[in-house]
Amino acid sequence: MSTARDIMHPGCECIAEDDTLENAARMMRDLQVGALPICGRDDRLKGIITDRDIVVRCVAEGGDPRSMTARDMAQGTPIWVDVEADQDEVLRLMQSNKIRRLPVMEGQRIVGMISEADLAVHLDEHRLHQFAESIYSASPTN
Repeated sequence: MSTARDIMHPGCECIAEDDTLENAARMMRDLQVGALPICGRDDRLKGIITDRDIVVRCVAEGGDPRSMTARDMAQGTPIWVDVEADQDEVLRLMQSNKIRRLPVMEGQRIVGMISEADLAVHLDEHRLHQFAESIYSASPTN
């Protein structure tokens, strides 16, 4: 059975928790990604910021992306998976938390990210259908 290491997109650039949302948006554009892990000064995962977060939770609320920081977007305890976890655990975490991206950790370092596109490449059609059904039937998070 595949592990998180087999499924993930290796390597991952973090946005520093003190960086602005404007900088996060530029990084997403330059890296051609829709999400970035937020890392603290202690080099620990603090959360994930998505392009949707910037639009819905900053711009649409009248916030200023030049002054709001990635820390302002980090909510709750980050959800992540160990690099050696099997694909069932990956799916369980993503489905139960209704998330579309999952950081992969080795020890206390982020080593990759699993996205819907990664699942599409590595899962059989039945499992992919189940995942999509559970995620897309959920209300969008704000």
